[in-house]
Amino acid sequence: MMELRTLRSQRKSSFWGQIIPYLPYVFQSGVAVVLLILIIVFSAWYTTFLQALPPDLPVRWIMLLLLGPLTVYSSFRTYIQPADVVFLLPQESKMKQYLTPVYFSGVIYKLLGLYLIALTAWPMYVRSGAAAIPLWAMFIVLLLLKILSAYGAWQELRITTSRARAGYRLLRWCFILLMLAAWIWQPAWWKSLLFMLLLSVNYVLALRFPMKHTLAWENLIANEKAGAARSMMILGWFVEVPAEGQKVIRRRWLSMAGSRIPWKQSTSYRYLLMKTFVRSELLGIISRLALLGMLIIYWTGHTWMGAAVYVFFIFMIGTQLTALRYVHRDSPAASYYPIMQGIRIKEVLRLISRLLLILAILLWLPLLAASAMTPGSNLMVSLGGLAAGVLLVVYLRSNWTKKWGMLEEDE
Repeated sequence: MMELRTLRSQRKSSFWGQIIPYLPYVFQSGVAVVLLILIIVFSAWYTTFLQALPPDLPVRWIMLLLLGPLTVYSSFRTYIQPADVVFLLPQESKMKQYLTPVYFSGVIYKLLGLYLIALTAWPMYVRSGAAAIPLWAMFIVLLLLKILSAYGAWQELRITTSRARAGYRLLRWCFILLMLAAWIWQPAWWKSLLFMLLLSVNYVLALRFPMKHTLAWENLIANEKAGAARSMMILGWFVEVPAEGQKVIRRRWLSMAGSRIPWKQSTSYRYLLMKTFVRSELLGIISRLALLGMLIIYWTGHTWMGAAVYVFFIFMIGTQLTALRYVHRDSPAASYYPIMQGIRIKEVLRLISRLLLILAILLWLPLLAASAMTPGSNLMVSLGGLAAGVLLVVYLRSNWTKKWGMLEEDE
């Protein structure tokens, strides 16, 4: 009989064996230096911010926004492969040996990041005068909520229908965020704990109603492919990596995107690229990053720090959008379309530049609003930020054109 724990360890080692050789190139790209500079700048700004904390700052809402998504979010790297449906199916009853470490690591690694954010935000919570909860109690509650969310996410993978999975995913977000909000807002411990206990019991009971697979092989395989694709996509920001298939998300409300593009050979790749972008995970990443950026920019928009944050988010979004360069690069789908030779990089640059310029304008609106609403605020903050943002877009396009053009010639 196959040792299932050993099999998972071998697959995990094999996956990281593909990732680790690229890491030196990532650090050579300057990401380590940029990260260190950002940490230093953030530390200096955060110290100044804590010393002059605004009295009307909605600290509890900030804590919920910072901790809520990280508490709810759960994912698992199972390293399950398509062939396992045949070769491991006879051992389905013993797959607990394989999956127990998956669940454990899916909680622990994300919990470390959650604790880091909580520890960073705690001085702001204390100085606001709202700290009725000790830090150790907050850590325990975050641990319990994280375990509950991971349990719910695992049960969602077993649900047979996609519609029911989506419904229970929404239910999990509502329940966990509501429990966390009750803990943050309610100064009486026993009341919030009793409320959280009642909600937890109801949530666990609700998870018993939908029909489930004993082991949802297809869902596990699809999630593993998506997880591996995300890892390679992140590496693709810094170094050339093999293309991996990413999860396709049906977004009917965006089905018209790209439909007005003329159907001819010179624009065929533009059509394919647009349709792929609106159905990819990258659109969700960009949307969440833009919303987070708009919120932070609005909070800091009355000072030059807001302009700096604005430029930083434009750079971050631009870095994310470069993943479009690798779309369909090694995919046979591109051969189904009458794509002209040498048009691929041109169309990628065109789409990225336009998207980045539109997002730069959208991100600038909170900066303008914050400057306009703050008495005595300098209008030059918003105008200077906009100028810097547009110049950054132009610079990034120029840099990508030169860099990708040289790489295209080498290929």
